[in-house]
Amino acid sequence: MRYSVYNNITYTATHKNAKAFNGIYAIARARPLITNRPFHSGSKKEKPRPFFTRLRDSLRKTEIKWYPIPVSLGVALLVVQQARHAYNRQQLESDPPQPVVRGAWQVHVANALPLRAISRLLGRLNNDYDLPVFMRKPVYKLYAWIFGCNMDEVKDDLKSYRNLGAFFYRELKPGVRTIDEKSILVSPSDGRVLAFGHIIDGRISQVKGSTYLLDALIGNSSSPTSPSEVLSSFPPPITITDEKEFASLNGITYSLEALIGEDKDSAKKHVAEKKSELVPAITTKSPKTNGLFFCVLYLAPGDYHRFHSPNNWVVEKRRHFAGELYSVSPYMARILPDLFVLNERVALLGRWRYGFFSMVAVGATNVGSIKINFDPALRTNSKEDVNIGTYVEVSYENASKLLKGLLLRKGDEIGGFCFGSTIVLVFEAPREFKFCVESGQKINYGMAIGSV
Repeated sequence: MRYSVYNNITYTATHKNAKAFNGIYAIARARPLITNRPFHSGSKKEKPRPFFTRLRDSLRKTEIKWYPIPVSLGVALLVVQQARHAYNRQQLESDPPQPVVRGAWQVHVANALPLRAISRLLGRLNNDYDLPVFMRKPVYKLYAWIFGCNMDEVKDDLKSYRNLGAFFYRELKPGVRTIDEKSILVSPSDGRVLAFGHIIDGRISQVKGSTYLLDALIGNSSSPTSPSEVLSSFPPPITITDEKEFASLNGITYSLEALIGEDKDSAKKHVAEKKSELVPAITTKSPKTNGLFFCVLYLAPGDYHRFHSPNNWVVEKRRHFAGELYSVSPYMARILPDLFVLNERVALLGRWRYGFFSMVAVGATNVGSIKINFDPALRTNSKEDVNIGTYVEVSYENASKLLKGLLLRKGDEIGGFCFGSTIVLVFEAPREFKFCVESGQKINYGMAIGSV
């Protein structure tokens, strides 16, 4: 028996067949060639090779041709997958029903994109990978030129910022911002005033002709997904004497029960009334004399990204709402109703001298995270697919036994964004409260927002 190899086919013939066809081998059997076996003249059968060895050799010798997949097909697959996730989330039953995405065609295009995944990816690129030192100045100057950053206010040398994330979260030079001590309420951040005014029938104005529910923004119409956690670790505590002075000077109320064990006659002088608890629908401390107000500030990518306390107040709890990460630019605010309710956000809730006070930091596209300095457990823009509108609550009551919350003074740094975003202030104040800003006005942190 002989073997002849031609075009990966083995031909087998006998000597008799070979003579019959004048030296031309007749095909007796054909099979794919797995390997070139050596010629054996003996009658002993060759031991078969292991299957995986033959498979490996076959794969190595097989020619592979790659065909490009159209980019449009990949984009279409991502759009279909994201649309399916969005549809499934909206079909989940919730109490009360959560807002749904509606608006112009641009809104539905944005809704089809995996904005959360894109934001996580950009967050990692901006924060986990350092730029070479020689590239830092030109890259940051280019960014400043594109987005209008004021480089004269940057505290440190540009080469000291290891990556874009560090530059986004930069500090300011001392003295470039001043706190208006005469005003009862100042801007918590640099930015632009999008909207402000009275809250009527429990609705906040997003833009002219478009409103959203206050209860949906801060979660007072629903319950947290898990029992409230009580945070136990805070910055160095203020002494009980300072807490009393802080409460007395700023009109912050506390309960008599908080002072059991001390001089009750002295304590009664500080007690105006028992602190009001948040109820499903927020009611004012004094309905006849007080009202609810709001102010929305937009932080552009070129702005200073940290935010500060707008007044002297006590933060009682934090609520982290799961949500989308749509752009919060003024254009998107005009075409997407309920934008600030749909997006991921962190709400700080508490009280000040006139009653209820809250500060809501709203996430946006490309925002890697929202940071709260005194709450390191907070993790935003996480990979888990959670239901839109649900939230996790953390209590700060252990920060002060007397005031049952964390004391913040006007101008204290609270946290920041890793890119541009939005802050919504919701607060109770006397009905004669007057705003001293205009819609569209550029404002810096520490500037007055309003007065009584």
